[in-house]
Amino acid sequence: MTKTTGHCFCGAVTFVYTGPQTWACYCHCSDCRRNCAAPVVAFLGTPLEGFEWTGQTPKQFNSSKGVTRHFCDTCGTPMAFQADHYVGEIHLYAATLTNPSEFKPKSHVYYDSRLPWLHMKDDHRKYSGSAD
Repeated sequence: MTKTTGHCFCGAVTFVYTGPQTWACYCHCSDCRRNCAAPVVAFLGTPLEGFEWTGQTPKQFNSSKGVTRHFCDTCGTPMAFQADHYVGEIHLYAATLTNPSEFKPKSHVYYDSRLPWLHMKDDHRKYSGSAD
C-alpha cells in the first residue's frame, strides 16, 4: 500500500499513513477557519490504524467538547483534527501533505457558513453542515 507523508512548516512534526483516504473536503466552519486563520480549510480523513506521528509528537488543544486539534509546538502549524464522533479516524490538513497537489477534494462541508467574499467554482457536493 502507498505511504503518504506530511510535515509542519518547520519539519519537526511529521506523519505517515498507509491506510485509505476515507474522505476529502473543504470545510467552511468558523472553528476551522479561525484555527487555521484561513477562509477555508482542506481536510482529508484516514483511519488511525495505519497512521503514525513519525517526528516530534504534536501538542493538543481541546477546542470544544469531544474535539482535539493537533499542532506543532515549535512553529504553530495546525496538523490534524480528531473528534469523538469520528471514531477510529484522524483528519489531516491537506496543506501539510508532502505533496499537497495530490489532494483531490470531493465536497464542501458547512457550506452555509462560507465567507461571502470567497468564491470557489467547482462541481463538488455542498453540505450545509457535516457530511455524515
